[in-house]
Amino acid sequence: MNIKRWIARRETNWKRLDELLRRCEKRGLKSLQASQIKELASLYRSVSADLARARTHQVGQVLIQDLQQLTSRSYSQIYQGSRRQEWQAVADFIKWGFPALLQNTWGYIFAAAAIFWGTFAIAWWYAWRDPVFLELVVPADLISMVRDRGELWMGSILGIEPLASSGIMINNIIVSLRAAIGGVTMYYPPHVPFPTPPGAFTVYLLAYNGILIGAIASLVGQYGLGLPFWAFVFPHGALELPAIFLAGGAGLLIARAILVPGQYSRIDALKFYGTQAAQLMFGVIVLLVIAGIIEGFISPNPIIPDAFKYIIGTVLLVLLIRYGQRQNNV
Repeated sequence: MNIKRWIARRETNWKRLDELLRRCEKRGLKSLQASQIKELASLYRSVSADLARARTHQVGQVLIQDLQQLTSRSYSQIYQGSRRQEWQAVADFIKWGFPALLQNTWGYIFAAAAIFWGTFAIAWWYAWRDPVFLELVVPADLISMVRDRGELWMGSILGIEPLASSGIMINNIIVSLRAAIGGVTMYYPPHVPFPTPPGAFTVYLLAYNGILIGAIASLVGQYGLGLPFWAFVFPHGALELPAIFLAGGAGLLIARAILVPGQYSRIDALKFYGTQAAQLMFGVIVLLVIAGIIEGFISPNPIIPDAFKYIIGTVLLVLLIRYGQRQNNV
């Protein structure tokens, strides 16, 4: 290989790449036009090949070092710029995309919340009036603790906060995943010879939790422990319950795609509504992690006054609502 002729022929590309890199390093990758970005990528590949050839033919250590610097700078700008764009896309989704998703799917989330709160109200009313119903729903040891000893069970968390917090997170995430997956799975209830349609298991989970919590709320209310009970529930429940409703909404979205695809084919409906459901679950996981930390370290803490716990729950709920109402006016 004629080294001088090869250098003379390739040097124009090296200078052009250096020019583009200097502009990127001063103003960022966005300062380049689309055609220049493609040119930058093409020149990077070309110079990488030149570097390999220079090493093979031992054209000189200085030139090899110069080409190494060019390829390193090119890699940094192309791939770090791509990563910055990826992180920017994530930030934009958190800032604007997720609130827009909540607004587009609010009907399904509202339906999930209505199932929960409707069964909660029914269970609360029946448990208040009928001790037999209360005993059918609430575990006997829990009833005995509240009725006979006048105590709540939150003290069991004290002393094992990290373990309790992680356990709570895992349990709640599993419940939420089941609620979402319930939109696509067939559910076989006990003693029923046929499966229920997609979405029935999601409805069942929402109703079951509504009945259980409603009956427990009735129990503690009957024995004068309602205020400390809700002081425990409200700080983390302000995030945990909305997360459950989001997961339930995700399950109902998937069920809708299967049962009522509308103008789409069933496969296209699953892609469309399944994507929305998956994006909702992103928010569910984040909310449940935060709620688990609060439930482990703040909600059961006897040092924190109950009034302050109510304030924490109120602030978190208001912030969550405000976040869900954000509009991208750009």
